[in-house]
Amino acid sequence: MGRSLVDEIHRLKQERNAIILAHNYQRPEVQDIADHVGDSFGLSMVARSTNADVIVFAGVDFMAESAKILNPGKVVIHPDVRAICPMARMVDVEGLRKAKSEIPDAAIVSYVNTPAFVKAESDYCCTSTNAIKLVRSIPESRIIFVPDSNLGMYVKRMISGEKEIYLWPGYCPTHVAIKRSEILELKKAHPEAEVVVHPECVPEVIELADAVKSTEGMVKYCGESKATEFIIGTERELIYRLKRLYPEKVFYAPPSAVCPNMKRITLQNIRNSLHTLTPRIELPEDILKRAFIPLERMISIGRGE
Repeated sequence: MGRSLVDEIHRLKQERNAIILAHNYQRPEVQDIADHVGDSFGLSMVARSTNADVIVFAGVDFMAESAKILNPGKVVIHPDVRAICPMARMVDVEGLRKAKSEIPDAAIVSYVNTPAFVKAESDYCCTSTNAIKLVRSIPESRIIFVPDSNLGMYVKRMISGEKEIYLWPGYCPTHVAIKRSEILELKKAHPEAEVVVHPECVPEVIELADAVKSTEGMVKYCGESKATEFIIGTERELIYRLKRLYPEKVFYAPPSAVCPNMKRITLQNIRNSLHTLTPRIELPEDILKRAFIPLERMISIGRGE
């Protein structure tokens, strides 16, 4: 992982007129070479507005697909096709159509953590940043929320009966692995630390939180808070970014908070992708057009925090 590899990535990026987008859960060295690091919402905004010819997406599969949906005319590269989101695989088109047939007047709100084919069946997309704001703002009173049941439960709790929400039984393995006992143990060791967790966590973990935020919301919250210590309930690599932004503050993560799929993206496969312009994200034309509508609605609603 020498300097020559980093230099080669920068050279190839310039030659290809490429941009590298990296999610907050990426390896530190991948975050370091990225043009933009952020959450799903922020990176979607960048993908929609970039002038680059090539987008290299250092993240999991649905993120690269979303970039292609927003930029159908650009080359979108996903450096390792094995970097999948398990939660996104927990919802399928057939099951979603069946749910819709059973509740025909319900709007389908798909978390952005879904495959392109599911987005194409959806009325709206949302991120953890704007899920509450989006659900509140749409005219439909009944909603099928897919696929994350924990985020859906959090939205239900926060809107307090304003809408009737039907939850899909999906979840994020990384966030579900964060246990209440781990947070309590960290809190016992660091009693002055504020607890900030992701809404993909289970309810008993969310109950311990001083704040529930998306990853970008966590970044903002930790910067604005007067606290100097934080227990961060999300994938551990967010702490790398937090430490860089706020070196005067201290952050702790539960030891279980690791996403092995995010770790599949490396400097080596980013270099290889820039060299060969593969693996490319390719989607059928009708899926690109249909999935664009709920994604654009997600972006137009803006951030919710």
